[in-house]
Amino acid sequence: MPSRLYSGTGDHARWTLIDALAEQAGRFPGDTWIETVEGASLAFGAALEDAERIAGHLSALGVQAGDRVIVMLPNGVDLVRAWLGVGRLGAIAVLLNTELRGRFLEHQLENCGAALAIVDAAFLPVLADAAPQAPALARLLVVGGAMASGDDTARRGALACEPFDGWRRAASWQGPMPRPQDPFCILYTSGTSGPAKGVIMPHAHCMLYGIGTLKAFELKPDDRYYIVLPLFHVNGLLMQLGATLIAGIPAIVRARFSASGWLEDIRRHGATVTNLLGTLSGFVIAQPPTDADRRHGLRALLNAPNPPEHEAVFRERFGVRDVISGFGMTEVNIPVWGRLGHARPCASGWVHDEHFEVRIADPDTDEPRAPGELGEILVRPKVPFGFMAGYFRMPERTVEAWRNLWFHTGDAATMDASGLLTYVDRIKDCIRRRGENISATEVEVALSGLEGVVEIAACAVPAGGAGAEDEILLCVVAALGARLEPAAVAAHADAVLPRFARVRFIEIVTELPKTATGKVQRAQLRKRGASMAWDRDAQPGEGSSPRLPASGGT
Repeated sequence: MPSRLYSGTGDHARWTLIDALAEQAGRFPGDTWIETVEGASLAFGAALEDAERIAGHLSALGVQAGDRVIVMLPNGVDLVRAWLGVGRLGAIAVLLNTELRGRFLEHQLENCGAALAIVDAAFLPVLADAAPQAPALARLLVVGGAMASGDDTARRGALACEPFDGWRRAASWQGPMPRPQDPFCILYTSGTSGPAKGVIMPHAHCMLYGIGTLKAFELKPDDRYYIVLPLFHVNGLLMQLGATLIAGIPAIVRARFSASGWLEDIRRHGATVTNLLGTLSGFVIAQPPTDADRRHGLRALLNAPNPPEHEAVFRERFGVRDVISGFGMTEVNIPVWGRLGHARPCASGWVHDEHFEVRIADPDTDEPRAPGELGEILVRPKVPFGFMAGYFRMPERTVEAWRNLWFHTGDAATMDASGLLTYVDRIKDCIRRRGENISATEVEVALSGLEGVVEIAACAVPAGGAGAEDEILLCVVAALGARLEPAAVAAHADAVLPRFARVRFIEIVTELPKTATGKVQRAQLRKRGASMAWDRDAQPGEGSSPRLPASGGT
């Protein structure tokens, strides 16, 4: 089959997804690029035409190159059109998590300083509540729904509201194309240790995510990419959708992830590659096995993280030939990728050294660690603008992250003599006990089969005076109606964890503190400490507690 690859992948001066769209639209105007599980579709040619009209519409409303435009839309063709239209104009798309509420939303609206937002009608009430904290925001372009809700938002937030579909009657924008160094997006980090930071992402940086996927998956003209992750984050938008644009292949987009619909979607749409993230793989493999589990064309899957027990299920039960992983951040792109044909469960992969340098270093001195030693992941790019351009309106945080001309990820890992990198945890989430470095994530995964438990979080708490090592605190959310006893939880932990990872403190809680993107804020748990927790060392006859059974699901 002839190549459909964008011809500019080897030329840094042509590293913009807008240029890639223009080329693919010229070569394959009628070929479907995006098809949604819900039934909508968008061809390459139509995607370019729509982007140019949206750019023209925004220009007529006074938006100029370099201006920020908020996009708060669910997965679908309208989000893609809006994002590309903003980029075609040379403006900056501020893609907001559609789950944001309250102070999380207020901070991002105020920080980005955008005057205009393209927003789904379903999100108007939360925007109205947050708008008073964002004085620059003045106009909303509303997608779907009745304008009555927009009128209410206007009254509550002093905002001008109008339907977004005015772009369909606009003249096409034929102004200059954006350059690789121009900012394309601002995406906000989760803010686990302070307010979320807006990452300024040049066009070249956005392009490089897709190039990495293209190389790691060895995408071919007959591949079809199934996307279930949200398009307001880099994995769904740039690693996956961006890769399909560069490769000239179809993207199958689902509005929201469904574990029960995952395999059926892949089968019905003929998908050959897909990505999973975090707990989603666990939800998929927890579905009841069927005789049709191998009846699909999926050849490769990216799973991050990639526990050995999950990889085994995808290979053996589902028959997926290649399961790979990777490591990256919104700030640093994806500098580490797995390789097809090289199964390395648990490990992230090898450095994509054509475009990045990676060092494992002492987190205090930045001196390189020896092979196999735990340290912080430091990254820097080898190509111009293939990295973030800084944190928006947070110069001090940008300088802090770039100490000694390396970007400090805050993540702990090891790298062996072959260059294989294995992510361990966030530096601050590593626990030091009995001379061993313990990953809070690994503790949580080991205990994930505990019956009657909905969620569990592990963190370090001080063991004693100055110089003392850590003890482990578990915060456990019980299932509705379940009666959990800390002593029984401790006994089960003893059965599945190594001795050096012995859990001392256990607290049964109603919920875990989380960021707007659903990440557990272990920093809050550490700060709160173990004063309210059950302490096994204070119990008489410790060690004789009954054991809880593990659940049958993975």
